[in-house]
Amino acid sequence: MTFPSFDEATAALAATARAFHARGWAPATAGNYSAVLARDPLRLAVSASGSDKAALDASRFVTVDGEGRRLTGSGRPSDETALHLAVVAARGAGAVLHTHSIWGTVLSQEAPAGEVAITGLELLKALSGVTTHEHVERVPVVANTQDYTRLAASVSEALSVYPGCHGLLLRGHGLYAWGEDLAEARRHVEALEFLFEVVARMQGRT
Repeated sequence: MTFPSFDEATAALAATARAFHARGWAPATAGNYSAVLARDPLRLAVSASGSDKAALDASRFVTVDGEGRRLTGSGRPSDETALHLAVVAARGAGAVLHTHSIWGTVLSQEAPAGEVAITGLELLKALSGVTTHEHVERVPVVANTQDYTRLAASVSEALSVYPGCHGLLLRGHGLYAWGEDLAEARRHVEALEFLFEVVARMQGRT
């Protein structure tokens, strides 16, 4: 697989972040974004902490290693870098995107049995490997905490329990979705955010 350069990855991630902000999925400084630059050893471009997503540009990204230590760039890596690394390790993802939408947050607060189950909707077929609207997408909901080491472990556990999921929700927080590259990760975010809104509205929320 050919990986993007730091400049290529950060320009594309910044554009994605601004697009998500425009859609209401990344208000203020919410959300963080990453892309794999190399696997062996692992190198990850990740957005810096505290970046306003309306004006995010390539200067607000850093490179980290497999332990989340900053190697290049200015600023502090996102506080949730450990979660990106957990997803990359568990799924072999090439990009990980984190949003804070209204509908995802609402569903995460009220999800029974620790998951949001979605079926019967055509846009499920936008998820990699899904070929029918009859598919049941089970999105795990992970309890939120400011202890990011513990949260990363919880994310890893959820990904083990739900091997077929394309995203996960942090309760009261937001969506993590991923893909083999940025284009697939972005498609998964767009599909899941649409599906969350449909499910919430079908449940009578407005």
